[in-house]
Amino acid sequence: MQKTISLCFWGVLLASLLSSRLAAASLLSNAGFESDPQGQSTPIPGWQIYGANAYGETGAAVAHSGTNYFKVYQAFSGVTNFTGIYQDYISGPGAAYTADGWAYTAVGDVLAGQNEAWIEVTFRDANANVLALYRSAIITTNTIATGAFPAGTWRDLPVTNQYNPGTYQVTNTTARLVAPAGTIFVRYAIVLAGPANYSNGSMYFDDLNLASAGGAPYGNMNIVWSDEFIGTNASPNPNLWTYDLGNGGFGNNELEYYTSRTNNAFVSGGLLHIVARAENYGGSSYTSARVKSQGLFSFQYGRIEWRAQLPAGVAFWPALWLLGTNITSLGWPGCGEIDVMENNGSDPDMDQGSIHSGSDATAIYSFTDGGAVTNFNTYTLDWTTNAIMFYVNGHLYETQTNWYSSTGYPYPFPFNQPFFIIMNLAIGGNYLNNPSTNAINAGSTFPAEVLVDYVRIYTVTDPLRLALRQSGTNVMLTWNSNVVCHLQADTNLLGGGTNVWTQVATNTNALKVAPAGPGAFYRLTSP
Repeated sequence: MQKTISLCFWGVLLASLLSSRLAAASLLSNAGFESDPQGQSTPIPGWQIYGANAYGETGAAVAHSGTNYFKVYQAFSGVTNFTGIYQDYISGPGAAYTADGWAYTAVGDVLAGQNEAWIEVTFRDANANVLALYRSAIITTNTIATGAFPAGTWRDLPVTNQYNPGTYQVTNTTARLVAPAGTIFVRYAIVLAGPANYSNGSMYFDDLNLASAGGAPYGNMNIVWSDEFIGTNASPNPNLWTYDLGNGGFGNNELEYYTSRTNNAFVSGGLLHIVARAENYGGSSYTSARVKSQGLFSFQYGRIEWRAQLPAGVAFWPALWLLGTNITSLGWPGCGEIDVMENNGSDPDMDQGSIHSGSDATAIYSFTDGGAVTNFNTYTLDWTTNAIMFYVNGHLYETQTNWYSSTGYPYPFPFNQPFFIIMNLAIGGNYLNNPSTNAINAGSTFPAEVLVDYVRIYTVTDPLRLALRQSGTNVMLTWNSNVVCHLQADTNLLGGGTNVWTQVATNTNALKVAPAGPGAFYRLTSP
């Protein structure tokens, strides 16, 4: 996420503008169900299923587009029941969205009785409590009979009705769905409500859509620490990173020797390269790097975002993970461990997120739409006082809210203490089922690299903004001191030219500017 704050400076004439880089495409994965296997399938890649009868289906003659669609009908359980699918996406207060999807009921299996179906968008906090509720028009026997939703015809259902989440009464009609205060993620869902009296009929859905419609995607979360890995053929910034060194398996029977050489870790082309090599070194057959912020940077709560490309092969175990800074006194697992992401290189279509503290909890994300760890992906962790949430490319796939500590300290220990960051590429080991050297050499290509675009830490701050005050005959520009941002200036725009932004050198969060002269535009960029 990049934020830009702009300020126009011409004498004493000033103007300000906040803008964010937004994506117009659908935020949903497998939105048209084309990542589903052919035939009838469950589970449905990218979606969580709830209730009894929710299936991916194949039929080019039926689907709205492509060959696949989603089919849902009630549970026939003798009680009121709800069935459908949902998908969660990272968000923040003030973020806005539009949502819709295509729906169909077959003439030979028309939705009947007291069955009802709709598309729903909810904004939720870290514990999944509903903060705001929006729905499409509700499909009922009456809307089908009157022709408002005719059987045998695909109809688009825009989500436009805002409800009171406590009373389920409509309070507003709007196409712009805005996240309220406290929002951590947005949930898009298909809902079929079945009555107790065994009403027949089914609904099909296809080509679903949730799209950004303005506002800052992360609300007032701003970057308070980052490494963008700017530099050429250089070691990682020694003010931010140090290393674990040596071999011995590090408790996992790994086969590499970790070094601090630029052969194994260097910055070039705007990327951190963590390189595994097949070479005899220090009694090991392989070398790699384990880069960490221990003793240099730690944090407690917030959002960590890591954009990286990983290698595939039977040897490779790449990971971004966090350890408690009290590991030196408590040891592992008492200090706590959060695996933001790790991958078994034999399966490039998966990512795993876990916590370890004496109790272990984990989940696996499976890529859809042709994705894999061998592409650049963004891996994100939200860490609050009572929830730890894991995302891939914005898609929430795991939430942990309950754990205990081997130390005996009460919940929420140890995940209420500062943690430091580790990035590494291991070779072999327990996680990979201990492949032999022969299997590694036959099934892996060396050298292999983890390419890291950035590491960013977000927390809630005051809004990122430029402020002005008079300082004698000059004007003083000031901005947030706790947000990672850069001041830039452009004098070319005042003459009607194109943007030529140049970075303004300053060691503080203030700049004194003389209003006389040709004038300039100023802006903050973050990161």
